[in-house]
Amino acid sequence: MSDWGPVFVAVVLFILLTPGLLIQVPGKSRYIEFGNFQTSGVSILVHSIIYFALICIFLLAVGVHISNLFKSRNFLVMADWAPVVIGVVLFVLLSPGLLFSFPRNSKQLEFGSMKTNGKAIAIHTVLFFAIYAVSILAAHLHIYT
Repeated sequence: MSDWGPVFVAVVLFILLTPGLLIQVPGKSRYIEFGNFQTSGVSILVHSIIYFALICIFLLAVGVHISNLFKSRNFLVMADWAPVVIGVVLFVLLSPGLLFSFPRNSKQLEFGSMKTNGKAIAIHTVLFFAIYAVSILAAHLHIYT
């Protein structure tokens, strides 16, 4: 049975916490900046910590599950850390502007620019969704404690 809960939570958090889209902590000139489409290594670190905390709350503490309502719900009681670990790693690696930004305004692909835009966030979100869904739903990766 496929549980889409971790995928939904991870993708929504990726969108909401992408530095520079809604908020950037710390900002370039102020502690908090809103919608500046900028990023930095420090802001990606801060947003990653917030992402980690929220994904732990939603997946491990609350246990968000979205599955077929007509099938039995036999979810494991043990904590599965794979959705958390994979989500945090992908959040860092796919944050637009850190390693790469695709597309950029003047170029198709730019490395380490620490800038982003709406198109880049959309494409990085699709990449995040695809890699995360394949890892969790198709490859069935699990890390139990």
